[in-house]
Amino acid sequence: MTKLSVNINKIATLRNSRGGNFPNVVQFAKDVQAFGAQGVTIHPRPDERHIRYQDAYDLKSEVYTEYNIEGNPIDKFVNMVLELKPTQVTLVPDAVDAITSNAGWDTVKNKDFLIDVIKEFKNHGIRTSIFVDPELKQIEGAKATGTDRIELYTEAFAHEFALGNKLAVKPYAACAELANSMGLGVNAGHDLSLDNIKFFKEHIPGLLEVSIGHALISESLYLGVENVIQMYLQKLG
Repeated sequence: MTKLSVNINKIATLRNSRGGNFPNVVQFAKDVQAFGAQGVTIHPRPDERHIRYQDAYDLKSEVYTEYNIEGNPIDKFVNMVLELKPTQVTLVPDAVDAITSNAGWDTVKNKDFLIDVIKEFKNHGIRTSIFVDPELKQIEGAKATGTDRIELYTEAFAHEFALGNKLAVKPYAACAELANSMGLGVNAGHDLSLDNIKFFKEHIPGLLEVSIGHALISESLYLGVENVIQMYLQKLG
């Protein structure tokens, strides 16, 4: 079964819009785990516009499933991850002004940098994953960095699938097959939803984990969080 990790950034965005601590991100993380999610994902950014660095520390003792922290490995982020030692760190090349993640790593161009960062995390027992576009050369480049896993950036798939283009899954399947052959674990995330997750999962060999936030939270406004999590688990089973 592919694991479901719930990205709770949108809950922090809602909290921050009014100040205070409601909704409470720690309680929400506890709830999604109780509802069956097999992981919790956060993605703190330097401006802390949604998840704050303090949230990452507050969540540490409450995430008893898999704790996945995503982000650009600037010094502050690296130091935080080394202190917290989550289950997994996912490296994302966010621009400072990016609204959301919009590109994977150039694993060839950034090879030496990624090797150094990944080595440091792995020396502390933290599983590593690199956010990548669905290109075979990027998968080969990821392998050379020493990472444990890749996370396939799925926005292009989701966009094309919504237009009826089911062939858009092909480059993702090819990348997953290559990753599997090289011993890399395969994760995926970005714009995956109840509409496309079953099709994607069925066509991606060895898919270990999906990280879903925006769609899941939006769907929960209509259907309820517990119900939506159960719907994802059924489609990922």
